[in-house]
Amino acid sequence: MFIWCACLRFCRCRRKSGTYIPRKEEEVAETILASVILPNQALKLRARKETKDREGTDRVTGEEWLVKKVGAYLPGAYEEVVDVVNAYVLTDKKALHMRACRTFTDDKGVTHRNGEEWLIKFSDTETHIPGVYEEVVRVVDIQTLNNRQYCVVEDPADEDGKPQLGQRKLVKGEKSFFLLPGERLQRGIQNVYILGEDEGLILKSTEAFTDSIEGAQRRPGDRWMIRGPCEYVPPVEVEVTAQRKAIPLDENEGIYVRDVKTGKVRAIIGRTYMLTHDEELWAKDLPPAVEALLASGRDPLADRSDRSKAAADAKRDKTKVITYRVPHNATVQIYDYKQKKARVVFGPELVMLDPEEQFTQLSLSGGKPKCPNAIKSLCLLLGPDFCTDIITIETSDHARLKLQLSYNWHFEVDRDSEDHAAKLFSVPDFVGDACKAIASRVRGAVASVQFDDFHKNSARIIRTSVFGMDENQKVRDRFAFPANNLVITSIDIQSVEPVDQRTRDSLQKSVQLAIEITTNSQEATARHEADRLEQEAKGRLERQKITDEAEAERSRRDLLMLQAESSAVESTGQAKAEAQSRAEATKIEGQAAVEQARLKAEASKIEAESELERLGKAREAELKYLKEQNELEVSKERDMATIETTRFQEQVSSIGKDTIRSIATSGPEMQVKLLQSLGLQTTLITDGNSPINLFNTAQGLVGGGMLKRRHDEPAGEE
Repeated sequence: MFIWCACLRFCRCRRKSGTYIPRKEEEVAETILASVILPNQALKLRARKETKDREGTDRVTGEEWLVKKVGAYLPGAYEEVVDVVNAYVLTDKKALHMRACRTFTDDKGVTHRNGEEWLIKFSDTETHIPGVYEEVVRVVDIQTLNNRQYCVVEDPADEDGKPQLGQRKLVKGEKSFFLLPGERLQRGIQNVYILGEDEGLILKSTEAFTDSIEGAQRRPGDRWMIRGPCEYVPPVEVEVTAQRKAIPLDENEGIYVRDVKTGKVRAIIGRTYMLTHDEELWAKDLPPAVEALLASGRDPLADRSDRSKAAADAKRDKTKVITYRVPHNATVQIYDYKQKKARVVFGPELVMLDPEEQFTQLSLSGGKPKCPNAIKSLCLLLGPDFCTDIITIETSDHARLKLQLSYNWHFEVDRDSEDHAAKLFSVPDFVGDACKAIASRVRGAVASVQFDDFHKNSARIIRTSVFGMDENQKVRDRFAFPANNLVITSIDIQSVEPVDQRTRDSLQKSVQLAIEITTNSQEATARHEADRLEQEAKGRLERQKITDEAEAERSRRDLLMLQAESSAVESTGQAKAEAQSRAEATKIEGQAAVEQARLKAEASKIEAESELERLGKAREAELKYLKEQNELEVSKERDMATIETTRFQEQVSSIGKDTIRSIATSGPEMQVKLLQSLGLQTTLITDGNSPINLFNTAQGLVGGGMLKRRHDEPAGEE
């Protein structure tokens, strides 16, 4: 199929199938193919110049339109195919956000102005092909809220679809909806606040409104708190600033809380607490040195000799109340900067700092010799304990010596007295102060004696210089410091070493000479002791010999006496043995007879008891038999009586009461009727052999008369 243009400035299109040969006045401008329009598609066309489309609608130059009819479409000579437009498939969960590029009227007759935006949902159409004056801004997904969610829509649209700028709308679940053009979610979809009994919410009012829960009038900027258990959805006028949870605290735990209005800080200890809307956690800062001592976790008593610096494993929570365990026989000073007052706590005790309190840090001397600020600690040990120091002294003959001394010390304090407790911390470095005082006394005392005297009497000289002498010229047993009640109880000289080499050599020679003298003295003593022991051994040996000879003679005498006794026994033994044997035989026979009689008596007793037991059991069995037989007879008679009674009752019930009454009265009535038929009122028939009982007869006569009267009376009444 061909399109051609003639030189006469007109165009025409030949659409018939077949073969076409252009004329000489015609020129083939372009060969085009038909465009196939599928379902859910449209062909976008543009007019090259004023023309009419296939449906006869006038089109101006540059105008665009859509052809939605399914099938092949061949554009006209003045039609240009711009694009193939695919349809958007809409579902329940997707919608189209459209914008008008110019004012137009859509296929439903709705007029859209330039720049207007609207939403096309599945309820409007299942598929939508954007028109030439429509622009697809985006595909909008549905917003779905469950029963535990809510959202706040900013700039919500009114009933006409126009956004209300600056306004907000609260949407609660369960609900599904699309955001209209211009609408947006504030912080997205949020979960409903579900508060337990230990939870709460801090709320802030952004606008003036009436609180529906408490019925209070809220002004902008007001803060308040709601507590659980409850479910809470904040209105659009309320902003949730914080969510609070109750902090469980043991009796030895606490937190620092500050009032944001007044700025006052207090400590909450030993109870579960929830911060209110006017409170916040307050972080308590400590000096770095105190922070390091608390984080090290060392035992002040067990690890007091460990000088290594241990790094803290975890950082301290500054909002929790600072606690410190004071060990036994130790004390800690805490200073309150608000009240300007210090308190002393004796161990064992758990110290908990108030917001305005701080620890008093101790910086003590340490090492050998003592160096200041070597030991950092928070608690002061009360002792008894010891410390070691190395000092250098010089004698009167200029011999310089190095002494290593060990002091035993302790604090004497009355724990009930605040003045005594305050004295403990009056000297910042009690170790350095005590060591300097002792070293000064020792140097002064040694400077007045010579080396030989000091070498021989070093312990006495040092103890006298430190402790002093009492009224009896005896060395005291203690050295007290009244400033802090420190008491030194003993001094141990661990080593004495000369400082210069010549003094060390002379000291070594004197020591060797002393050792030789001591060795010779010990050898002489040992020889003398050996001679003495040898003489004592010889004397004991001679004495033992004499004792043994006397014992031998005594034994020989005993032997002769025994031989004589044996000879006498041998001569008299046979007769005595026979007499004894006969006596023993007689005794045995008597004992056997007695035993036999006893056994026979026991046998008889056993037989009698067994016979008695047999007879008793037989009688019991017989009685039991008779009792059971009697019970059976009684049961039998009882059953027979019951049977007879039942039989008689059944007979009576079967015959009937009226029948029995008739049988009982039938004889007398018949006799009465017989006599009445004979016309006799009474009759007595007898013979001479049978006597007549007149008493019974009279009674019978009387009874007959009464019976007749009874029969006659009813008849008369009738």
